[in-house]
Formats: sequence, C-alpha cells, structure tokens
Amino acid sequence: MLPLVVRLEKATPPGRTDALETSARAVLTLLSDPRVTEADGEWAEQVVAWEDARIRKVVRRARGGEWRRAGELPGVTVQGREAEVRVFPPIPLDGWPKELAKLQVSGTDLEEAAEPGAPEPGLPVLWLNPELEMSAGKTMAQTGHAAQLAWWRLDDAQRKEWAESGFALAVRTAAPEAWGELVRSGLPVVQDAGFTEIAPGSCTVIADHPALR
Repeated sequence: MLPLVVRLEKATPPGRTDALETSARAVLTLLSDPRVTEADGEWAEQVVAWEDARIRKVVRRARGGEWRRAGELPGVTVQGREAEVRVFPPIPLDGWPKELAKLQVSGTDLEEAAEPGAPEPGLPVLWLNPELEMSAGKTMAQTGHAAQLAWWRLDDAQRKEWAESGFALAVRTAAPEAWGELVRSGLPVVQDAGFTEIAPGSCTVIADHPALR
C-alpha cells in the first residue's frame, strides 16, 4: 500500500482542490524519483512489488508533532499552493511504522478556499465523476491513482516533459453531460475496488493528459 499524509492544521487547512492536485503530484514525484527509477534505487524493489499487485493508496492526516514525526520517515514532501502532502514508499498492510499507523484516515474533508476556475488550455486534467460524493481523503487517493495511470501510458520523453513542468495538472469535477463522453474516450479511468465509501467498480476519476488524446 502507498501511504500519503496530508498536513491538516486546525487553523490553516488547505483548500480541497489544492489538496487533490498536490496528492496527485506527490504520487508522480515518487514515481519519477531516482530512488524508484534506477534499477538499484533504494525504493525500486518496493515499488515494483507494489505495482505488480493492487496499487492501493491510503491518505491519512497529521498536524503539529504528528506531521514533524512523519517527516522524519523516508519519503517525499510536495508543496501545493497551501497544501503539503508527504508520500512514502509502499509498505505491506501489516508493516506500518507507528508514526503513520496512529494517524487518522477517516473523516478527512476540506472546503474549497475559492471556486476553481476553468483549467488552463493544454494542462493535464483529472476529471472527477460528478455523480459521486467522496471525502477529501478518499478523493486524494483517487486523483493520485489517476495520475499514476496516466504516467504509465506516457513514453520517456513525455514523462520528462511533465516532470520538468513540476507535474502541472488540474483537478476539476466534470460536467454531468461531459462525463459519459470522457468514460468512452479511452483515457485512463480509475475504477474503485469498493473497500470504502463507494460501490465496487465505480468510475471515480479520468486522467485527461494532452499526450493521450
């Protein structure tokens, strides 16, 4: 399982869209890290084993001392506009370090800081299913998954270009009338296993990267 931790201070919580975009960028940052991509990389074996199984992700929240202790474990922290998300190399279900195991996973929800506008032309967009309601934590895991599916379909040059942009992307909720067309488009789509919150097989996010059109 791939652990992600979002920093959630009581006084300064990030906006929901910012957190969703930052979690997706965190997953991509891990996947492109030399500790993963190089054959003898420190995390390469763990990531290969995880990708060969079910690429599950879980998002937990931390603040104050919890966040500082999580930051001492091997991983990568990605900064959004306000959001901070730390991603860790995959770990077995029964192998969680105590600093992460005690962090809460349920009930993570966030408000929008401001209504997100239309995404910039040419920007990769992770489109959320307009018919589903999910907590922010659940949705962060889903956007991370969608970003990973897009990453797998890109060639080396396309991956390099995306990485050089800082993994620029947007997360938006699709218009109801556009969702069906997106599902039929052949773009990468996340189908949830249904372990939490929503029914098995639900299509949650579609990764619309210009290089995949």
